Amino acid sequence: MILDLRALIDYADLFVICTAGNRRQVQAIADEVRRVARENLDVRHIGIEGLEAARWVLVDFGSVVVHVFDEPLRAFYNLDGLWADAPKLPVPAVAQRDEDEPSLA
Repeated sequence: MILDLRALIDYADLFVICTAGNRRQVQAIADEVRRVARENLDVRHIGIEGLEAARWVLVDFGSVVVHVFDEPLRAFYNLDGLWADAPKLPVPAVAQRDEDEPSLA
């Protein structure tokens, strides 16, 4: 989910919220978000919280804050409900994998 917070707060423009099935996936998603931002967008995070426990990881890029939750903590923190009045932006489609790129399957 991508929430547009520009009209509601002044410390971030967007929250990206996603759920992972387990702690290992939480870590992997947070690591991949940082890698893609660095390699593809030349953007580095300015802060990260929760990576060691990996139940909820926050990756702060300044105007964009990425929240990666395991399922129980996403329900507990309920950011979806807390920011219910924020407009939801469409999530971009996943880019097609290049045929030369190795598959994880």
